[in-house]
Amino acid sequence: MGPVNDTRISEFLLLGLSNDSELQPLIFGLFLSMYVITVFGNLLIILAISSDSHLHTPMYFFLRNLSFVDICFTSAIIPKMLVNVQTQSKVITYTGCISQICFSTLFAGWDNFLLAVMAYDRFVAICHPLHYEVIMNPLLCGLLVLVSWIMSVLNSLLQSLMVLQLSFCTEVEIPHFFCELHQMIQLACSDTFLNDTVMYISAVLLAGGPLAGILYSYSKIISSIHRISSAQGKYKAFSTCASHLSVVSLFYCTVLGVYLSSAATQSSHAGAVASVMYTVVSPMLNPFIYSLRNRDIKEALMRFFRMASIKMTSVLVVKKCP
Repeated sequence: MGPVNDTRISEFLLLGLSNDSELQPLIFGLFLSMYVITVFGNLLIILAISSDSHLHTPMYFFLRNLSFVDICFTSAIIPKMLVNVQTQSKVITYTGCISQICFSTLFAGWDNFLLAVMAYDRFVAICHPLHYEVIMNPLLCGLLVLVSWIMSVLNSLLQSLMVLQLSFCTEVEIPHFFCELHQMIQLACSDTFLNDTVMYISAVLLAGGPLAGILYSYSKIISSIHRISSAQGKYKAFSTCASHLSVVSLFYCTVLGVYLSSAATQSSHAGAVASVMYTVVSPMLNPFIYSLRNRDIKEALMRFFRMASIKMTSVLVVKKCP
């Protein structure tokens, strides 16, 4: 079947995780639960940090942005999947598919950059504690987040615009639960050499670069911790970056697992199942990692709930009064 002009393609079919009709209610319930937990958990982190002046520091400023990005990343993918499962429809419009590629690429890239920025923050805090407040000033923190966002937007726009130049066959089935960039390029009927080249170069630069920065930061952190004489000092220094290290490990291990499973099985379905880990599971677990391993966050959450309950009680008392 020959390629046709992109303007004639009005929709694609997302094959999802399973064609078994008996599994659809289970898939819907499972993903709806994970999505609600992701949004609610990350929203609590944002509210707790915003409402507690003790957490208005660079580390928690970056964490608040990371929680926001996790909500947006999951929201770019899961709601459409839930609608398709509930309505028993596999259809996604051409515009919707391009939008999903654009936003998922944007927020995945921003997530990646923020993890590198947070690693740099921990590097300065542990390796240069006396100069921490001078180096990590509000201007630099805002600039780091802004530059991360700009780089992610530019990459997202580049990848999306290049997909728009591709031609597709008249019937297109995507063996995934969302419009993933690599899958879309593979399905194109036109020449994809330029798309593949740009995609791989972007992956090396925009994923490998931040990963190299993270590895360098933690090599310096480990070296600094090793030079601390007391065991208590070592534990205190390591505990300040344990949560971030856990999140970094979860993010990169799940992403690596996706590509290794796809390469090992040569199955798009296996890749789709593995993608659940970094698109849903990782953003869902991040709030738990930070709240369970971080005493400041736990205390801030307790204060937030206490204030919320007091305000709710006050509202109810006022309503009862004549």
